[in-house]
Amino acid sequence: MQFKDYYAILGVEPSAGDAEIKTAYRRLARRYHPDVSKESDAEDRFKAVNEAYEALRDPERRKAYDQLRARGYRPGDDIHPPPGGFGGNGGGQDFDFEEVFGGGGGGNGGFSDFFESLFRRQAQQQRGGPGFGAPPRGDTRARLAVPLDTVYKGGAMRIAVNGRTLEVKVPRGIRPGQVIRLAGQGERGGHLLLEVEYATDPRFEVDGRNILYALEVAPWEAALGASVGVPTLGGTVELKVPAGSEAGRRLRLRGRGLPGSGGQADGDQIVELEVQAPAPRDEAQTAAYEGLRDAFAGEWRRR
Repeated sequence: MQFKDYYAILGVEPSAGDAEIKTAYRRLARRYHPDVSKESDAEDRFKAVNEAYEALRDPERRKAYDQLRARGYRPGDDIHPPPGGFGGNGGGQDFDFEEVFGGGGGGNGGFSDFFESLFRRQAQQQRGGPGFGAPPRGDTRARLAVPLDTVYKGGAMRIAVNGRTLEVKVPRGIRPGQVIRLAGQGERGGHLLLEVEYATDPRFEVDGRNILYALEVAPWEAALGASVGVPTLGGTVELKVPAGSEAGRRLRLRGRGLPGSGGQADGDQIVELEVQAPAPRDEAQTAAYEGLRDAFAGEWRRR
């Protein structure tokens, strides 16, 4: 098993803060998303970026990884984990690795042996981590990372549990913290109790039932207005960017967030504009930028 440098995969320094790590993840996940990228190794790079982010976004996982990294390992170095993983080795915390993962784009499935060995903890002592208590009647508790597309539509997911493949029916609009029970699929004939969490998604962030999306627009689109296709969980929709928009402006797509439940209304999708100036690629584009410079003559700085 070979060591992985998660910081190098994301292109950040080990001292990077949470915001910098998230920004790097979103940028690379968009670049290598299999539905977008044409690069031959896009799928492998996308999986590597997801794995690195899952390791570093959680403070306890990151601490465990940093402890191992401090031993001087470099990418490709062979390492041999002690039984039960690297946690709980006499001075360190016993860091958790959930053995049940949901599939789907941006989910927590398909991690490497290195990730599993680093975060796995020995067995059935405290299955599921703090807050679950002692498992009664052989019930098994684990977390299930549900892709946002599945939360939006509902549907079936396939999960791997101790070498078995099971199908889980996910209700539309399910919320984090809710539990799905698979009767008789736990240990010793008990139930398998899956606590839902939302899988990370390179496109969107979640705020309650609202979906947040950062939309890159060109300076002329922000200044003159434009109609731009925006991805949503229900498909691409056309968004009108008003003339005179500035970076940071938020536009609302009503009802395009996560489904409501229990009488609650559906959430919205909030689109935040990011104005990006593309680099000129030829003389004509360079001349166009020079024309803008001369036309505005620095007056925009004094607004």
